[in-house]
Amino acid sequence: MTILQVYARVIALLAPEKTLAIMLVVANLVLAGIMLVEPWLFGHVIDSLVAQSRHDAWFYIGAWAAFGLCGIGAGVAVSLQADRLAHRRRLAVIAQFFEHAVALPLAFHGAHHTGRLLRIMQSGGTGLFGIWLGFLRDHLATLLSILVMLPLALSINWKLALLMMTLMVSFAAFNAVAMRRTDKAQLQVERLHQEIAERTGDVLSNALVVQSFTSHEAEVANMRELTQRVLTAQYPVLRGWAWLSVATRAASTFTIVAIFLLGASLNGKGEVTVGNIVTFSGFAMTLIGRLEQFSGFISALFFQIPSLRDFFGVLDTPSVLKESPNTPALPRVTGEVVFENGSFGYGDAGPALHCLSFRAPAGSTIALVGPTGAGKTTALSLLYRAYDPTAGRILVDGIDIRTVSLHSLRSNIAVVFQDPGLLYRSIADNIRLGNPDATQQQIEDTARAAEAHDFIVVKPEGYATLVAERGRSLSGGERQRLAIARAMLKDAPIQILDEATSALDNATEARIQRALAALTKGRTTFVIAHRLTTVREADQILVLKGGRLVEQGTYDELLRMGGLFAELNNQGTFVADDDAETGDA
Repeated sequence: MTILQVYARVIALLAPEKTLAIMLVVANLVLAGIMLVEPWLFGHVIDSLVAQSRHDAWFYIGAWAAFGLCGIGAGVAVSLQADRLAHRRRLAVIAQFFEHAVALPLAFHGAHHTGRLLRIMQSGGTGLFGIWLGFLRDHLATLLSILVMLPLALSINWKLALLMMTLMVSFAAFNAVAMRRTDKAQLQVERLHQEIAERTGDVLSNALVVQSFTSHEAEVANMRELTQRVLTAQYPVLRGWAWLSVATRAASTFTIVAIFLLGASLNGKGEVTVGNIVTFSGFAMTLIGRLEQFSGFISALFFQIPSLRDFFGVLDTPSVLKESPNTPALPRVTGEVVFENGSFGYGDAGPALHCLSFRAPAGSTIALVGPTGAGKTTALSLLYRAYDPTAGRILVDGIDIRTVSLHSLRSNIAVVFQDPGLLYRSIADNIRLGNPDATQQQIEDTARAAEAHDFIVVKPEGYATLVAERGRSLSGGERQRLAIARAMLKDAPIQILDEATSALDNATEARIQRALAALTKGRTTFVIAHRLTTVREADQILVLKGGRLVEQGTYDELLRMGGLFAELNNQGTFVADDDAETGDA
């Protein structure tokens, strides 16, 4: 986007409060008009006094006072409301950015570091705020000053008006040169700032790793090297805009001096009055002030353009999962799931799933097994629409899941991920994600069923205990029990367990299995299995290899077939209960 396109788009974001924005613009234009009238009135006062016409002088002074009072009123309106409007819209757009970004597909988040997205959101919001304030206070007033002042000046004396026009052309040329010469360098500066945000997020979120590998000094050295690169890239930009400031200031000074010199000469010839000279000097000072404001705005906008482009780039990123506002909701289902030739690939990496077809009756338990990278997690991610298949379709109770709203589909599915994904909130709030309307008693009952209550109540603040980022303050088993409790609280007819008990010791897993048995009764359950008991008890086992379904059947049927499943079983791929590792230490 060009600088004008970015500016136009930023202003368009004021649309939700356009009435107030228009009122502020009108008040701003009133102020600009008053600033134009004042030099003209001042010149007439001088001419009246020179002509010893005190009556006219008092008239012009009275008019000046009246315009001044109007200006005070308009100034109060702008001062009171412009900042408030800009703050409201900034927070509203940040919320819009967050809402859009959090709903973008996992492939987007995999390609963009969290620290970088935070940098884009924060710097973009700051840039929007500054531009809105300038628009509501100065920009249109500057334009009005130019459109009205120049014709008025030309009507008084075209020779003096030419000096003002030359000043305007000089300001425009100086700004254009500065932008052209520093554009690429400023883009590099913004990229380096984003790299700093990425590295900071990496190090702070992995402080334990950095400290245990004694990498603290190396990371600090890398950060200092990055900051030095920022300064190296930033200094030429600052130097260019510093020279711009010098040039515009010089042009302003020379213009004022030239107006007085030419005015004195013209006055000697009888072409202008002393009042005309005073009026032109007032016009010139007003124009200089407006041009300097505009130059400052151009400078600020220039420095914000890279971050604003990135900000709008995220907002313009289309969601792969598109649905119209009229998309019907999926009612609570019985849980029959059918894959019909489901295929999927991650970008240029090639197909990860090939023509997967199977039927899971409502209330059945389906185990997915296979070597690492076989496509087990990918297949289940298609069910809750983390992605959509590139070919084929998936039916729930005979309904294509792409024809119903995403929210209603996911309301029917509860997922326990291998990485529990706990939030930086209290234990109760993490469990409550399963049902935001759940009472404290329901949360505690669910935690008991998930064998989590006992370890929660011995925490310093019980259920109010804050969970560290990504659950680092809890053991692996504790994290997964909270994830299981969260899924149980959701009470969905379809359950997905992505190695949900992989970090539990034998005794805890035995209790969890009983809880899961009660949870999954009458519900369709998909399990990516690593425990022998889970595989044996499944109603149906899907064996995947290289993204393809190579075998399908019960445990005994697959052993008799003597194929890949039997080979995996003989290799000890499925962990027997008494051999399971403990993850609760």
